Amino acid sequence: MHHLQLYDPPLCCSTGVCGPSVDPQLIRVGSWLNQLKNHGVRVERFNLAQQPQAFADNAQVKAFLASEGPDHLPLVFVDGRLVLKGSYPDALQRTRWLDEVRGTSAIPGIG
Repeated sequence: MHHLQLYDPPLCCSTGVCGPSVDPQLIRVGSWLNQLKNHGVRVERFNLAQQPQAFADNAQVKAFLASEGPDHLPLVFVDGRLVLKGSYPDALQRTRWLDEVRGTSAIPGIG
Protein backbone atom coordinates (compact mmCIF):
# COMPACT_ATOMS: atom_id res chain seq x y z
CA MET A 1 0.00 0.00 0.00
CA HIS A 2 1.33 3.42 -0.94
CA HIS A 3 1.50 6.34 1.47
CA LEU A 4 0.97 9.86 0.14
CA GLN A 5 1.63 12.95 2.24
CA LEU A 6 0.58 16.40 1.08
CA TYR A 7 1.99 19.46 2.86
CA ASP A 8 -0.19 22.43 1.94
CA PRO A 9 0.68 26.10 2.30
CA PRO A 10 -1.33 27.99 4.93
CA LEU A 11 -5.00 27.59 4.03
CA CYS A 12 -8.13 28.97 5.68
CA CYS A 13 -9.33 25.45 6.55
CA SER A 14 -8.04 21.90 6.33
CA THR A 15 -8.71 21.65 2.57
CA GLY A 16 -8.74 25.28 1.47
CA VAL A 17 -12.21 24.71 0.05
CA CYS A 18 -13.98 27.40 2.04
CA GLY A 19 -14.49 31.13 2.03
CA PRO A 20 -15.82 33.39 -0.71
CA SER A 21 -13.31 32.49 -3.45
CA VAL A 22 -12.48 28.80 -3.63
CA ASP A 23 -9.50 27.75 -5.74
CA PRO A 24 -10.80 25.12 -8.21
CA GLN A 25 -7.39 23.42 -8.10
CA LEU A 26 -7.94 22.63 -4.41
CA ILE A 27 -11.30 21.06 -5.23
CA ARG A 28 -9.70 18.84 -7.87
CA VAL A 29 -6.85 17.84 -5.54
CA GLY A 30 -9.28 17.03 -2.72
CA SER A 31 -11.33 14.83 -5.02
CA TRP A 32 -8.20 13.07 -6.26
CA LEU A 33 -7.01 12.42 -2.70
CA ASN A 34 -10.38 10.84 -1.91
CA GLN A 35 -10.09 8.63 -4.98
CA LEU A 36 -6.63 7.52 -3.89
CA LYS A 37 -7.95 6.69 -0.41
CA ASN A 38 -10.76 4.66 -1.97
CA HIS A 39 -8.12 2.61 -3.78
CA GLY A 40 -6.12 1.79 -0.68
CA VAL A 41 -3.56 4.60 -0.63
CA ARG A 42 -2.88 5.95 2.85
CA VAL A 43 -3.30 9.72 2.46
CA GLU A 44 -2.25 12.37 4.95
CA ARG A 45 -2.80 16.05 4.30
CA PHE A 46 -1.26 18.77 6.42
CA ASN A 47 -2.05 22.50 6.40
CA LEU A 48 0.73 24.80 7.61
CA ALA A 49 -1.78 27.20 9.22
CA GLN A 50 -3.54 24.48 11.20
CA GLN A 51 -0.94 21.75 11.70
CA PRO A 52 2.47 23.41 11.98
CA GLN A 53 3.79 20.62 14.18
CA ALA A 54 3.47 18.12 11.31
CA PHE A 55 5.81 20.35 9.28
CA ALA A 56 8.28 20.57 12.15
CA ASP A 57 8.15 16.81 12.80
CA ASN A 58 9.18 15.84 9.25
CA ALA A 59 12.92 16.50 8.84
CA GLN A 60 12.69 16.82 5.04
CA VAL A 61 9.83 19.32 5.24
CA LYS A 62 11.51 21.28 8.01
CA ALA A 63 14.73 21.53 5.97
CA PHE A 64 12.78 22.54 2.87
CA LEU A 65 10.99 25.32 4.74
CA ALA A 66 14.29 26.55 6.18
CA SER A 67 15.90 26.75 2.73
CA GLU A 68 12.97 27.55 0.41
CA GLY A 69 10.30 29.03 2.69
CA PRO A 70 6.54 28.47 2.79
CA ASP A 71 5.97 30.31 -0.50
CA HIS A 72 7.25 27.19 -2.28
CA LEU A 73 4.65 24.81 -0.85
CA PRO A 74 2.90 22.45 -1.45
CA LEU A 75 5.07 19.37 -1.11
CA VAL A 76 3.96 15.89 -2.15
CA PHE A 77 5.67 12.81 -0.74
CA VAL A 78 4.96 9.26 -1.85
CA ASP A 79 6.32 6.45 0.27
CA GLY A 80 8.59 8.92 2.06
CA ARG A 81 10.12 10.38 -1.09
CA LEU A 82 9.58 13.96 -2.24
CA VAL A 83 7.99 13.73 -5.69
CA LEU A 84 6.57 17.21 -6.26
CA LYS A 85 7.23 20.65 -4.82
CA GLY A 86 5.83 24.09 -5.42
CA SER A 87 2.65 22.96 -7.14
CA TYR A 88 -0.16 20.46 -6.92
CA PRO A 89 -0.21 17.54 -9.35
CA ASP A 90 -1.68 18.59 -12.68
CA ALA A 91 -4.53 16.71 -14.35
CA LEU A 92 -2.19 14.35 -16.21
CA GLN A 93 -0.20 13.49 -13.08
CA ARG A 94 -3.36 12.93 -11.03
CA THR A 95 -4.80 10.65 -13.70
CA ARG A 96 -1.56 8.66 -14.12
CA TRP A 97 -1.10 8.17 -10.40
CA LEU A 98 -4.72 7.14 -9.91
CA ASP A 99 -4.58 4.73 -12.87
CA GLU A 100 -1.46 3.15 -11.44
CA VAL A 101 -2.89 2.52 -7.98
CA ARG A 102 -5.96 1.04 -9.63
CA GLY A 103 -3.98 -1.42 -11.71
CA THR A 104 -0.40 -1.95 -10.56
CA SER A 105 1.81 -1.65 -7.52
CA ALA A 106 3.95 1.31 -8.64
CA ILE A 107 3.15 4.93 -9.38
CA PRO A 108 4.92 6.23 -12.53
CA GLY A 109 7.99 8.26 -11.80
CA ILE A 110 7.67 7.47 -8.12
CA GLY A 111 8.26 3.85 -7.32
